[in-house]
Amino acid sequence: MKTRTIGCMCNRRQRQVLVFFVLLGMSGVIAELGPYLVVEETERGSFVANLGEDLGLGLTEISTRAARIIFQGNKEHLQLKVQTGDLLINDRLDREELCGPTEPCILHFQVLMEKPLEIFQAELRVQDINDNSPTFAEREMILKIPENSPLGIAFPLSNALDLDVGSNNVQNYNISTNSHFRVLTRNRSDGRKYPELVLDKELDWEEEPEISLTLTALDGGSPPRYGTAQLRIEVVDSNDNAPEFEQSLYKVHVPENSPVGSLVVTVSATDADSGVYGKISYTFFQPSEDISKTLEVNPMTGEIRLRKQLDFETELSYEVDLKATDGGGLSGKCTLLLQVMDVNDNPPKVTVTALNSPIPENSPESVVAVFSVSDLDSGDNGKTISSIQDDLPFTLKPSVKNFYTLVTERPLDREERAEYNITISVSDLGTPRRHTQHNLTVRVADVNDNAPAFSQPAYTLRVRENNSPALHIGTVRATDADAGANAQLTYSLLPPSDPHLPLASLVAINPDTGQLFALRALDYEALRAFDFQVRAADRGAPALSSQARVRVLVADANDHAPVVLYPPPNASAPCTELLPRAAEPGYLLAKVVAVDGDAGQNAWLSYRLLQATEPGLFGVGAHSGEVRTARPLSERDAPRQRLLLLVRDHGEPPLSASVPLHVLLVDGFSQPYLPPPEAPGRAPGAGAGADEPLTVALVGALACVSALLVGALLALAAGRLCRRGGAASAGGCAGPAEGGVPGQLLDVGGTGTLAHGYRYEVCLAGGTGTTSEFKFLKPIIPNVSFQSTGREVEENPSFRNSFGI
Repeated sequence: MKTRTIGCMCNRRQRQVLVFFVLLGMSGVIAELGPYLVVEETERGSFVANLGEDLGLGLTEISTRAARIIFQGNKEHLQLKVQTGDLLINDRLDREELCGPTEPCILHFQVLMEKPLEIFQAELRVQDINDNSPTFAEREMILKIPENSPLGIAFPLSNALDLDVGSNNVQNYNISTNSHFRVLTRNRSDGRKYPELVLDKELDWEEEPEISLTLTALDGGSPPRYGTAQLRIEVVDSNDNAPEFEQSLYKVHVPENSPVGSLVVTVSATDADSGVYGKISYTFFQPSEDISKTLEVNPMTGEIRLRKQLDFETELSYEVDLKATDGGGLSGKCTLLLQVMDVNDNPPKVTVTALNSPIPENSPESVVAVFSVSDLDSGDNGKTISSIQDDLPFTLKPSVKNFYTLVTERPLDREERAEYNITISVSDLGTPRRHTQHNLTVRVADVNDNAPAFSQPAYTLRVRENNSPALHIGTVRATDADAGANAQLTYSLLPPSDPHLPLASLVAINPDTGQLFALRALDYEALRAFDFQVRAADRGAPALSSQARVRVLVADANDHAPVVLYPPPNASAPCTELLPRAAEPGYLLAKVVAVDGDAGQNAWLSYRLLQATEPGLFGVGAHSGEVRTARPLSERDAPRQRLLLLVRDHGEPPLSASVPLHVLLVDGFSQPYLPPPEAPGRAPGAGAGADEPLTVALVGALACVSALLVGALLALAAGRLCRRGGAASAGGCAGPAEGGVPGQLLDVGGTGTLAHGYRYEVCLAGGTGTTSEFKFLKPIIPNVSFQSTGREVEENPSFRNSFGI
């Protein structure tokens, strides 16, 4: 049964002194630990050492600093219990499997600690136990010995193999009791022991042609283990000379890149015998399986050639015995020592141990990665140089035993560059040099360090009035150079600076897209423009925001028809203008005054004459609205004229309004008679001849009355009463609001309705009779001249008020 014990140092308290190397620019401390001694085949979970005590760390520091064990080849032979700091065996260790014949068996590993970064180099030595018995490759060995062999001659025998090392390997050989032979134990150059059979008493073929013996190999364990093989000796007659090699040791150096079939060496042996006893054949003596796969010997010529490619990194040298056997069965032995020469046939290898990605931006001196570089070659072929690109904000810092740390040189900016592709280039110093590249992708994590930015600081939006509710009137857009939630924006309206502006009932904004909507129909005439602020805020922590100004201009729509102020369109009596028959062409009869609640071209008004009693007698200015005579008046023109005027704006579609204008033709402003209104169906000139005597009588009566001062006083009193009473009923005075003779006439450009700028009020008898009796005609306001304008203007306050000025 295998003995399992836990090896330790002679005294756990006696430890090697930790050697600290402070590398320039490194935050970690590098030291060596151990060596730790473990006996092979120890149970899993067995205690090896307390790492916390060796490092001088408390129990919590081992855990908080994320300590871990790193073995080459990703084999975890040990495990670290972070709660206690104990190093435990992770699986059974077989020294023969791990190290083969190499002694001592040392496994290198690293203790990596983060926060801050520290790397410790450590050794684990696996101690051999005597768990393997010696074995012979051949269970039975046949040896032919001439009967005339001299006493003391030695015959090499096959050695036993023991996988253990040191004292547990084969230490001694013995042979069963006999009278002819004894066994000597010899040492090879590599330390292995082999047996030699020595002849102590002469042989006699006739007396004893065959001798059977038992060969035993013992190791040095306690208790020792052994293995046996049968030795059958055939006594040969007559051949008394054995072959002899020219050299007992052939030592050659072969480059590892030598092709298969290359000649390694030619061995040569001679035999003093003749005939069949002098014919020699060459063979490997007890070759290992590896030797048999690597080398081959020509039995006739002694040439040794390669059967497979050599690899310096796998096997540094080969040692094998060659046997030359003659026809009589005698043999001689020599040793071939083949040393493999290293060539630079292995590129460096990069192993990334730790990688931190992504890295937060704006973080200085951050550790990005920890990696190691290895090269299986030796000498300069195994020395390496590592580098990265010069145009990157990173640098390489060497660590312990081909370990490197990749750190940032300065804070990174994700908005400048979000990802870095780092190429680690490694080359050895061999000839020719071999190169290796390893690519790392390092991402930069975003930090909310950029506020949203609007596409423009101010937006101007235009919307036509009378819009439908929830109409999309425009969009504000902002961008954020950050990423993720730091770049997700939310739009909102800020309270207006004008507290009287009902912004919440006018406009709404989509918080995700920035689209602006009009909540209700806008009215240009009530609100032509308004301003407000929009804010865009990201979803970072803390959130950043920015503002933009939005101005909404309400465009006018043609939704108001022209309104005629003069002549009054809704008066109870038609408006009548007096026109002297002596008026010249171009005489200003009246001016149509109209307004439009719209703006722009929707409020541009044009005037047109739709209907007239005498076509061609009057004309209207298309833009001024002035009604003028187009030709001289004649006696044939009817004394009462009716005009229908059209006022139209320039909107799309255009809107219009019409107003009638009545014209009374008089021979002079002192004429006392005014023609009565035309009866329906009566021709305009039907009663002209019948009324002529009455006209003469009225003119005479007017002249008499005008001469009397009393008439003037009465007229003055009547005028005051008319103004005081406002709009008169039947029998009263009709002012401009009632549609009678206008209360104000303006003299424009020297030609007007009244000469010398006088204002008159004409009082007509009410009623609907065929004849209206003239009451009086008198001046009210004397002529007033304005020198500054070069025009004569008479103004009546009541007229101004009737127009809403």
